Amino acid sequence: MRCWFSQGKGQKEKLRRSLVFTFTFYLLTCYSGLAGCAGWPWRSEPPLREATAGQLTDLLREREAAIQTMKGLFRAQIKGPGIPFAQRLEGVMFYRRPNALRLQGFDQLGGELFEFVLGEDLYRLRLPSMGRVYAGRPEELERMGEMGRPFQLSIWAMSGAVGTAPVSNGERVRLSEDGDRYRLDVLAPKENGSSEAGRPVRRIWFERRTLQVVQEDRLTVAGDVEATISFEDFRPVGASQPGGTLTADASGLAGPMLKPFKITTRDGQGRGTLQLTFHELVPNPTLRPEELGSVRANSDYSAFITIGKLG
Repeated sequence: MRCWFSQGKGQKEKLRRSLVFTFTFYLLTCYSGLAGCAGWPWRSEPPLREATAGQLTDLLREREAAIQTMKGLFRAQIKGPGIPFAQRLEGVMFYRRPNALRLQGFDQLGGELFEFVLGEDLYRLRLPSMGRVYAGRPEELERMGEMGRPFQLSIWAMSGAVGTAPVSNGERVRLSEDGDRYRLDVLAPKENGSSEAGRPVRRIWFERRTLQVVQEDRLTVAGDVEATISFEDFRPVGASQPGGTLTADASGLAGPMLKPFKITTRDGQGRGTLQLTFHELVPNPTLRPEELGSVRANSDYSAFITIGKLG
């Protein structure tokens, strides 16, 4: 019995030493970078990437051009006054470049809460529960007051899902480093005699390890923040081109098509917050005409813009 106990104790000691040696070797290899060691708290982050203002503006243009159509399923949480329906809802979106957008919201039982259609520089908002239809130009959403604000926030949020709007012709940019981000200021174009020339109209933040857009500020004429859109939870989605990647440019900045599955839009004056959490995003599907809907109530434009006109 004594011999058996001594032998068992020796085997346990050998096993303990073997485990200690193995664990120590594993720690050393992780620390020296010889193993991936995903999940360890001291794992080094990818290096910050260098990019110029021209490369970032080209990247915005490439990502936007890669999406011709898109559809998605999302959950929305809306905070703010004047909302005529549930503040939590399920929704579906359909998009076709350049500006055709249709959003539908449903309650938990599948009942339709609203239909919002945008296209041809016009919008139509149908609220079945109220038996009302509003229509006009997108800038007239402000005339609806607090009720129109969530839909304006929705337009900005969806622009981030399909691809942050690129810098238009005539606009200039100014690039600066902001910690582990780049900040790209988009400036109003120079015009003869214009006092607004050169003022910032948008600010776009790029995360420097991935060069994904993680935040965009929309600015008023006075330079105040009208809305802040934040983008999180980037995931790969179906490719617009064979191989699952965007076409790489000479700088090598392009990569797998990633889209934010969480988008939060905050009103700059505290009038509301919209958070979208996508269940699914499908880039470049074939869309049927009925999926995009019709923005015109009838063929008469003058009749269209007066539907539901507010005093």
